[in-house]
Amino acid sequence: MADEVIYKTDLKQVDWQQMKSTLASDAFNNGRNASQLQKLFENSYAAVIAYVGDRIIGTARALSDGVCNAYIVDVWTLSQYRKQGIASAMMKLLLAKLEGQHVYLFTNDSVEFYQKLGFEVQPTGLGMVVGQWLQNKNLN
Repeated sequence: MADEVIYKTDLKQVDWQQMKSTLASDAFNNGRNASQLQKLFENSYAAVIAYVGDRIIGTARALSDGVCNAYIVDVWTLSQYRKQGIASAMMKLLLAKLEGQHVYLFTNDSVEFYQKLGFEVQPTGLGMVVGQWLQNKNLN
């Protein structure tokens, strides 16, 4: 029998240190510490965290102005749970909160996955880091 996956869209009782450790052990670590993870999820327009029992096995979140523009980030599923529909379920929960908005995401991986969800490749994008990555007065 497959493990039951629970999807939570609230951030009550999230073990941020567990999230940090799990992300790091699954090669989805970009230097954020547990406090930074908590802050960025709490400052998101919408977030989904997937659990099996009390173990975090997936994340996805959206940044949005709530009117016309949104950006999806941090879509991740623990390696051993991939290709089981978990990321699709998280994305559908996020997209349901973004009706009427232009939704953008940036990825080098899994382009076909996002295309199956209705995303279209848009070849032009620009980005920059202002100052030093993860170093600003708003972070612990």
